[in-house]
Amino acid sequence: MPPRRLSFRGYSVAPTPPRECGEPAEDGTTVKLLGALERPYYALVRPSVDALIRSGVRPNTITTIGTGFVLVSAIAYGMGHVRIGGALLLVSGIADTLDGQVARGGAMVTKFGAFYDSTLDRVGDGATFIGIAVFLLTAPDVAWRLAAVILCMVAILASLLVSYARARAEGLGLDCKVGIAQRAERILGLGLISLICGASAHAQVLEGVVALLAIASIVTVIQRFVYVYRAAVAAEPGRGAPAEVRALDPLSKGR
Repeated sequence: MPPRRLSFRGYSVAPTPPRECGEPAEDGTTVKLLGALERPYYALVRPSVDALIRSGVRPNTITTIGTGFVLVSAIAYGMGHVRIGGALLLVSGIADTLDGQVARGGAMVTKFGAFYDSTLDRVGDGATFIGIAVFLLTAPDVAWRLAAVILCMVAILASLLVSYARARAEGLGLDCKVGIAQRAERILGLGLISLICGASAHAQVLEGVVALLAIASIVTVIQRFVYVYRAAVAAEPGRGAPAEVRALDPLSKGR
């Protein structure tokens, strides 16, 4: 059966095979802070992926376990165990990369699995910053307490918008993976600094990380907004050839 073509504003675009996670976009628009580390990382975890596939572990099981780690991480943050929270967050990030690799490598990709993974990712994003906000509200001697809690709220909203912008763009037939701070950058940045530095004096290091992630996420939302605007305008009838309206993996998830 020939591949179904996607249409966008009068243009028909033939689907292409989905790229492996970490493979750069052909048009060079995938700009991420950790882009250079993706290939070595996936090569490193490949034996673990193969072992999971041989063991018959389902991708949704890995997703559920990863979400469990991030929820426990959020509790640890809320109770003031910042280093433990950071370590658990990093473990959840590893699980978050393994589920997709196992699904693709083991031919277990399903529409529900993509939906399940994406939805639980959003739960994890919100829970992490809620846990940090609880800590900042209840810990003694926290600098700029109110401002820091507001920053946590902004970080939650911005991280959800990063994912929503990509998902909505893909609903319009546009591959929108641009941006400096996708989910991997947020997890690694917060997890590593939490693990190394803890909350620090007056929780200032933790507050600084939250502020940086909030700003980076806002920048990513703007980058995606501009990218979609330019691609959509270029695809309007009478505007010339569409600007890099690329075929999509229908099972991809917002990041």
